[in-house]
Amino acid sequence: MTNDRDTRQEMATREIVPGKVGVVTVTYNSGVVLQDFLRCLSHQTYQNFVVIAIDNASKDDTLERLHSWNSPNLVLLANSDNQGVAAGNNQGIRVALASGCEYVLLINNDVVFGPDLLRSLLSGLIFQSCYLATPLIYFHEPPTSIWAAGGEFQPFLGYRVNHHGVNETDVGQYNHPRKIQYAPTCCVLIRREVFERIGLMDERYFVYSDDVDFMYRALLAGLSMFLIPEAKLWHKVNGLTGGKHSDFTLYYATRGRTLFLCKHLGKVRGTLWTWIYLTFYWLKPLLGRDTWHRAVVRRAGTRSGRKIAFERVEP
Repeated sequence: MTNDRDTRQEMATREIVPGKVGVVTVTYNSGVVLQDFLRCLSHQTYQNFVVIAIDNASKDDTLERLHSWNSPNLVLLANSDNQGVAAGNNQGIRVALASGCEYVLLINNDVVFGPDLLRSLLSGLIFQSCYLATPLIYFHEPPTSIWAAGGEFQPFLGYRVNHHGVNETDVGQYNHPRKIQYAPTCCVLIRREVFERIGLMDERYFVYSDDVDFMYRALLAGLSMFLIPEAKLWHKVNGLTGGKHSDFTLYYATRGRTLFLCKHLGKVRGTLWTWIYLTFYWLKPLLGRDTWHRAVVRRAGTRSGRKIAFERVEP
């Protein structure tokens, strides 16, 4: 016999049928992962969606793979240079909203997922009466290891974000929907009203911490977000950025972190937290836990983040 919860979930699923979803993904030399990603989209049981792909001047076969995808649901925007993830997402969001989409799904393309991802996220969003929804995200390898079951901000650690469940083996501990403060834009479903309330992504981030900034603004605006564990996704973490210790990742992650702190905490508190982080970056090589080269790269990212935060006027 179907229980009351299943009945309500089924009713919520029926309610979402008219809602059009704009699936926004930003590509940059993504050819190696696109085949899996596009195949997963093709098999979705919920078909009222349009895929808006923004390519940031890829130099591999990304554009060829996108052009060859046999789907009338694709809108492809090819930038002549790399605009960054935040700006690329904004391009896609604007197209989605202008085409009448009621929901926007921001999603990486280095991911794989089952045929019910869209339907489960939409159903959960309606059922929980929330504004944002994210799936239970696993590492691609090993596939039972959790990467993010939502997350939260940690004010006493400079508003660092904490992924719930990271590196835990899934044994059912996150089987129930739960309210969360943060979700990476690796995959998050967003009502169009959210953009009307808080605006788009802050393009000053280029990459990294752009999602932290967006989710923090949503939290401040009182826009609720839920983890929807019925929706599941597997992320090929760092598959397209050279790994978490590459110069690219270290520089832009530190730059974004510094920009966030200075933007949201102000010049005094933001600078204080920045110096705390800098001290930590220099201590690690002294203790033999990191290299001096990485410390230098992080220092450069910190300088750049402070300059961007204090020299540009907030839109």
